[in-house]
Formats: sequence, C-alpha cells, structure tokens
Amino acid sequence: MANRNGGFIGTDGLDAPDPVTDVTPTAGDAQVSVAFTAPTDTGTSAITAFVATTDDGFGATGSSSPLTITSLTNGTAYTTRVYAVNAYGTSAASVASASFTPSAPRALFGGGSVGGNTNVIAYVNPASAGNATDFGDLTVARNGLGSCGSATRGLWGGGEGGESGGTVNTIDFVTISSTGDAQDFGDLTVARAQAGGLSNTTRGVFGGGDSDKDVIDYVTISSAGNATDFGNLTDARGYLGATASPTRGVFGGGLSDRVDTIDYITIGSTGNASDFGNLSAARIGLAACASSTRGVFGGGQVDADPADVNIIEYITIGSTGNVTDFGNLTAIRSRLAAASSNTKGLFAGGQEGNTKVNKIETITIASTGNASDFGDLIQATVYFGGCSNVHGGLQ
Repeated sequence: MANRNGGFIGTDGLDAPDPVTDVTPTAGDAQVSVAFTAPTDTGTSAITAFVATTDDGFGATGSSSPLTITSLTNGTAYTTRVYAVNAYGTSAASVASASFTPSAPRALFGGGSVGGNTNVIAYVNPASAGNATDFGDLTVARNGLGSCGSATRGLWGGGEGGESGGTVNTIDFVTISSTGDAQDFGDLTVARAQAGGLSNTTRGVFGGGDSDKDVIDYVTISSAGNATDFGNLTDARGYLGATASPTRGVFGGGLSDRVDTIDYITIGSTGNASDFGNLSAARIGLAACASSTRGVFGGGQVDADPADVNIIEYITIGSTGNVTDFGNLTAIRSRLAAASSNTKGLFAGGQEGNTKVNKIETITIASTGNASDFGDLIQATVYFGGCSNVHGGLQ
C-alpha cells in the first residue's frame, strides 16, 4: 500500500508513493548507474521524479531508471538508495543496494614469454591511446595463461613455468583499481597451459588447455578458492580465443589438430559446451574480446609454416552462426592477447613471423574496419593473458 496519511517528506504528507525496489548499481569511472523498479502503487498522484543517493550524500534526480550519480571517488565503496516523488511527497527509502566500488577503466596484460617466462603485469586505459604502465608482478613467472576479470578483480589461471618449468594450476588475482603484486587465489581443477579465460560480473571460467584438455572449470571472482568443474568443450584443445557477454561465453579455434570450431556456454549454469558455428579458417594462437553483444576474434596461425594471419572477424554472441569479416590487424600475427571495454577492443603483443612485438592495436567493436595503433606494451610478449574491469561481459 502507498504511504497514506504520512508521506516521508512532502507538502501535505498525504499519499506519497510506495518505496522503489530492486536497486541495482553498475559502477563506472567515478560514477555509478543505478537501475531500479518503480513502485506499482504511486499514491493518488503520478510519480514526478526519482532520486538516487549514496551513503556519502552524492545524488542524482531523473524521471526513470537508471539514474547516474557522478563525482564519486574511484576505489571507495558505496551503497545507494532510491526514492520516488509525487505531488504529495517522497516515499520511504528503498532497501540499500549491494556495495559497489567505482574505478577507472583499465585493461591488464600479465605473464607470457619474452624470451624466457615473465611475471610482469602492465595496464592501459582502453579509452585513451598510450603506452602501458607497470602494475606489478604475478606470483609465478609463466606463459600460456588464461585470464578474466570482474569490475574489481583480474585473474590469471594456469600456464607453463614456475620452479618445475611444467604446467601449473595456479590462479593469481589483483585488485584492478590499485597497483601491486598479484596474490594467490586458488587452483584450477587441472594443471594446464594455453586455456581460454572469460567472465561475467560474478564468474570466471577457464576452458581447454594444452592440445588435449577439454575441461571447463569456474570460480566465483569475489571469493578466493579453488576452481569447480563446469563441464567440457566439444573438442579437446588449447591455444584458443575466449570471450563473453553477460550471459554467454564463447571459445574459438585452438589446437587439437587446428580447428575452426566455436563453442558456447551459459556462464551462470554448468554443463558441456555446445556448437556455435565456425571461424573463417582453422587456427591457433588467436585472441578474443567483446562488447555486451558482439564477440571479436583477431590474429592467429593457420598452419605451422608459420602462416600467421591478420584476420579480424566477429559474431553476435546471443545467437549462433559462423563469423563475419570485421577487418584486419595492422600486421599478421599470432600468440597475442586481447582485452576490451564495452566499446573498444585491444589486441596486444604476439609474434609476427619469428619476431615478438610489443604493439597494441585498437578497434571499435560496434563497427567494422581495420585496427589502428594504440601504443606499446612494456616488453614484446607472446602467450600472455589480458583482462579488464569494463569488458562486455560486465554490462
């Protein structure tokens, strides 16, 4: 029932609306977008405005969901409440939202081979072209890592290196809004290198690995611990590209014998992957990134000459089907990494023929066209992992 004879605040205290429900914040760069459900009982007068406020007193007013609150401090945790307003007054406050932490957009690249294995983590702002900056170090220098990220954490799983020089099951994590060395998160279910990593806001998923692993496992990114079995790919393979929308993950290409297979999973459930469609050619060592709707695959190697390619192609993640041509990288290369915001994709490092490179290139995911120069990594690197706090799986 509406708050008859006693609105929370108002001109005459009569018939203010019921409280707003389902308050859901999505943090951004020094801001938050606050979605909510308006009350069905609006009192005896139509709602004229909604007001969202944080626990620190920042606020925004508007006529519908969502509302965007700006001027927040990156790295600071907030909650928010929403009020409904009509001619008679203001509703009681909604239930406080879950905690959220605004942060600057960052794409991180970690590990890999620069001749020997490296533990270096570097970062860029995907919205602003420029060279990478040092972030810190992984717990173990290694190559062939899968990587994924939430709005707050970046994870790297598996790889080849460490004291034994063999494959490892290590999962590291960092807090993306800060800088510093990675910490131990837990272990994959199976030690392996060259797995594909993807994520949405809550789950990180690692699929495949080496040339003979079809295992898919997952973690809850906000809670350190060992991975849990998810299911299996349609083919056992590694050296594949992986990316995600908020609901679906896709894995493309890879090495068992080189394949053009694209698989998909529903991230919030568990079970075996299903066939999605095909790449334009069977290849390994490619990289992938995504907006909330479109997945993009770039680069790779089509045979062992080496025959690297500069192909960029895309899929609509919510459907199924074969790829469509997007454009080209500035040069042919494989063994590269990718990361993205919801609008910009980055392809970094890799190998052009027999030469490792440090270049970073960018594309606008919603359009098509060739990649353009973005900047440089700290060092020329292959077989490494990229992630971000603003990619399409988080939208």
